[in-house]
Amino acid sequence: MNKTIFITGNRKGIGQHLTNYYLEKGYNVLGCSRTALDLVHTNYRHFICDVTDEKNVKETIRLAKNVFGGIDVLINNAGIASMNHSILTPGSTVKKVFETNFFGSFYFARECAKTMKSKGGRIINFSTVAVPMNLEGELIYASSKSAVEKMTKIMAREVADFKITVNAIGPSPIFTDLIKVVPKDKVQELLYKQAIHRLGNFEDVENVLDFFISDKSDFITGQIIYLGGL
Repeated sequence: MNKTIFITGNRKGIGQHLTNYYLEKGYNVLGCSRTALDLVHTNYRHFICDVTDEKNVKETIRLAKNVFGGIDVLINNAGIASMNHSILTPGSTVKKVFETNFFGSFYFARECAKTMKSKGGRIINFSTVAVPMNLEGELIYASSKSAVEKMTKIMAREVADFKITVNAIGPSPIFTDLIKVVPKDKVQELLYKQAIHRLGNFEDVENVLDFFISDKSDFITGQIIYLGGL
């Protein structure tokens, strides 16, 4: 039986790319976003879901787990960024970023873990290199992802007995909608701080996720892998 992957925030960017990538590899794919996705495929089902709405997430997973007979992998991709000086950042922005990046990731991880308890599974969260780099102007974004990292490490211990692994990937800058709003000079400065001075690409992300999903990673949990070399 083909494995089933649930990808959050898959209407565009990395999420959309990963949806097509795993469908091409023969996986069953479930996806969600706030609006509809124009994708018709025998092995794909889409759900309209606001990841910040706990009840909405619960209902989405309740329905999704029955489409292909369970959920084997969760890719917690949904996220938003905020680039601003801390003094100029309103509380409403802080709340919005944390609701999406941390609470949304937690809701999906928790609900998917419940469905994986009987046969194991993989939960893969998204962090960012902005966490270890302590980038100025990204206090809120990096803080929300730092919370995701701590969730990854602790949850990994809590669900290990159910044969569920929990890991995270921290991509370097990749040309997506999140990067488009960042000034070019800031992006170049960030790339210079990496050991490998280039933008990341979708294939770099695929390589890490493929490993986390594979049986070869069943002894690895609670880990954060950053791209680009820090």
